[in-house]
Amino acid sequence: MGWLWAIIVGFVLGIIAKAIIPGKQHSPLWLTTIFGMLGAVVGNAVARGFGVAATSGIDWWRHLFQLVAAIIIVAVGDAAYVAVRGNRRRERA
Repeated sequence: MGWLWAIIVGFVLGIIAKAIIPGKQHSPLWLTTIFGMLGAVVGNAVARGFGVAATSGIDWWRHLFQLVAAIIIVAVGDAAYVAVRGNRRRERA
């Protein structure tokens, strides 16, 4: 059940990050989901570092850290994806 939640949270975070980042992102949905999952893991680690990983009620700070991490990872990952995909297209031509 833990993997299912990780995929769902990663999917949601990835989609929200894509919506926030200006411009068009070219990475496919499965890669965006993986980037979102990585953002959740990194955001949880940062929240633990700041001491806000577990609070009473909804963990707004933890979710904010997750979203910021997902935005950064989606932006960097998409740029890397375009760079790699662009090089492959040039090699084929």
